Amino acid sequence: MTAQAQTEQQFVIHPATTLGYVHLTTADLEPQIAFYQSVLGFKVHGRKDGTASLGAGRDDLLRLTELRGARLARGTTGLYHFAVLVPSRWELAHLLRRLVETRTPIQGMVNHHTHLAIYIADAEGNGIELAWDFPREQWPAPEDLMRLGNGPLDPEDLLGELERDPSPWPGAHSDTRIGHVHLHVADLSAAGRFYQGVLGFQATFSYSAARDFGALFVSAGGYHHHIGLNIWRGVGAPPPPGDAVGLRYFTIVLPSRTELDRVTARVRAAGIGGEEHAEGMLIRDPSHNGVLLTARTEPDRAE
Repeated sequence: MTAQAQTEQQFVIHPATTLGYVHLTTADLEPQIAFYQSVLGFKVHGRKDGTASLGAGRDDLLRLTELRGARLARGTTGLYHFAVLVPSRWELAHLLRRLVETRTPIQGMVNHHTHLAIYIADAEGNGIELAWDFPREQWPAPEDLMRLGNGPLDPEDLLGELERDPSPWPGAHSDTRIGHVHLHVADLSAAGRFYQGVLGFQATFSYSAARDFGALFVSAGGYHHHIGLNIWRGVGAPPPPGDAVGLRYFTIVLPSRTELDRVTARVRAAGIGGEEHAEGMLIRDPSHNGVLLTARTEPDRAE
């Protein structure tokens, strides 16, 4: 692990911190909704003022806001992919079969040793990783990940789950969630200072194969990673223009209002400006990627 991954930090974000929904700008809302419904089995939770909310269970996993004329920006910071994490191999197998049935191009299939991953893109090119985590006790130690590298994912072996249990797929499981986001950044050191030094995530893995081919992975609570950061679009890559399709922000969910207040106090103390949001505090990382800090809410209970 590099010295950057071992950066000393005093503040550690709460181990129960997770990720919430990802908010994307889209040039054409209807094809995007159709993709997430037909391919991934999401349900539309609501629509208002050009924004659609989609998910599988109670919480939103994705929000899509239409901006007519929005365009694809190349060579900028922003979203590399977000991970749709399913609760079982059976669920991942059904998604693989659904990709085949809908003729959705598969960009890659990988065994990361902590999780299985299938890489695709949505109707506007946003990267998506369909993932299933191995039981945590099977994960290799972080220092062993570089030695192990990425292994192959055998599609026939995965699809064998459907032979063992041929039950029909009812759509995305209610326990489906956003497992992680992976971002293009302009400066890996600055990104590390922000996500580790300010927000309090802990580095789990990093590498630097060349000046412009480094990456850093950080998490809360010992997870393999909640946020991936890379400089694969070049050191100093500019932020996307305001009319670009892609990431508006992703959501970091603290387990309580008290924990949210602790993190937002850190943000203010670091001199980072933010804006009030109905769900918390919206800030930007040093590469202008949007980050919404919010707190977990409990479901309404019947009286």
